[in-house]
Amino acid sequence: MTTITHPVARFAAVRHRRATTVILVALFWVAGAVLAATARTELDARAPVAGAVLALAGIAAAAWAYTRLCAWSAGFPHALDAGIAWLLLAIITEVVVTRHLGHGWYALLGTPERPLLRNVFLFVWIFAPAAFARRQENV
Repeated sequence: MTTITHPVARFAAVRHRRATTVILVALFWVAGAVLAATARTELDARAPVAGAVLALAGIAAAAWAYTRLCAWSAGFPHALDAGIAWLLLAIITEVVVTRHLGHGWYALLGTPERPLLRNVFLFVWIFAPAAFARRQENV
């Protein structure tokens, strides 16, 4: 069979193997986490609101890129699973970094002193990929 009789499918429209999906979810989470942590650590001392807004925008940008570049036709359930994985990765990262540093590190989820903002971060980590996903899966 040739590409003349079968058009080449875009990478985002192809159903990936499980290992590929896990790697892509992790890579895009790393991108979102780096953007969020950089915004929080660089801007929180000067402008806490700006740091939080930029961190949330970084998470949303990573979610948009993941759903558009890698999981365009995956659907809402897949995106919600990816968001849950992203939240678990953020929690694990904060626990590991806190243990390594010997003091609290709250760049990915927010500090316990600001519970409303922390809840917003928890919500965004889970639902950002789902916000950009298709409502139904293309089979």
